[in-house]
Amino acid sequence: MRTSRGLRRLPRAPRAGAHPGLRAWTPLAGRGRSGSPGAAGLRGSHAGSAGGSAGLNLLSWKPCVPTMRLVILDNYDLASEWAAKYICNRIIQFKPGQDRYFTLGLPTGSTPLGCYKKLIEYHKNGDLSFKYVKTFNMDEYVGLPRNHPESYHSYMWNNFFKHIDIDPNNAHILDGNATDLQAECDAFEKKIKEAGGIDLFVGGIGPDGHIAFNEPGSSLVSRTRLKTLAMDTILANAKYFDGDLSKVPTMALTVGVGTVMDAREVMILITGAHKAFALYKAIEEGVNHMWTVSAFQQHPRTIFVCDEDATLELRVKTVKYFKDLSGSELC
Repeated sequence: MRTSRGLRRLPRAPRAGAHPGLRAWTPLAGRGRSGSPGAAGLRGSHAGSAGGSAGLNLLSWKPCVPTMRLVILDNYDLASEWAAKYICNRIIQFKPGQDRYFTLGLPTGSTPLGCYKKLIEYHKNGDLSFKYVKTFNMDEYVGLPRNHPESYHSYMWNNFFKHIDIDPNNAHILDGNATDLQAECDAFEKKIKEAGGIDLFVGGIGPDGHIAFNEPGSSLVSRTRLKTLAMDTILANAKYFDGDLSKVPTMALTVGVGTVMDAREVMILITGAHKAFALYKAIEEGVNHMWTVSAFQQHPRTIFVCDEDATLELRVKTVKYFKDLSGSELC
């Protein structure tokens, strides 16, 4: 506890009849899998119904002016659902087609798994298609075979891509086994540019506030590059390698902070008490290259999505401010 900031707050009860950070879902009538008028569309109520799926209801608002928001949900499952519905909303509103692809940046790790599961559910229910979506992943380990169970290629295909209708040619992941790693990074930046840039970049962070593999001390204008991993990151990832530090890759290819900042919109998922101090650094303190996530304070359209546990280091008035905003339109 940092005593200079006073007593730690007690958990707050949500307002009666509302989820903190979550507006009532309202369907976008007349839009189906591709966003085309007249399709089966989005149906049902947020509570669902007995005996089957009640369909997907989307967020009723959209950001129409530059803004940074913090959305606070009760728990991990609600935060994952909120994020998935936001992504779904963005894709449907975009109305992608053969000559108009929606471009999505994606993370790996444990935090986005719940979001991916909900997106798969929406796809299988016929509410969402990825046929005209291009994706760019944040990072990949160097030297780990692509078919290794802990490579990010394996992670994305096993946890997301193989369950949806995305064209494999439109799913872009860095090659950590490329002969020329810098050329691979340069080509990745070029592919993003050729795709028209990223419409929505979804990210997660580590307990030390790094986004992608932009470790503490990274340049806040960095581009896709080779990066040596910090010991904190290696220790955190050891759980995926049987706890054996010698098996954890020490280098990775990663998009830069500047690469993510170029996206038209950024959504960062932060859950769990172990990331509470990082959220505090991201929201309440200034921009600092030792906490690379803090750079997104300067992005015109950033949404931090978190659960209650992740807010434990925030001031009471900060939490109250953003919860009070949660019941209003983003604009």
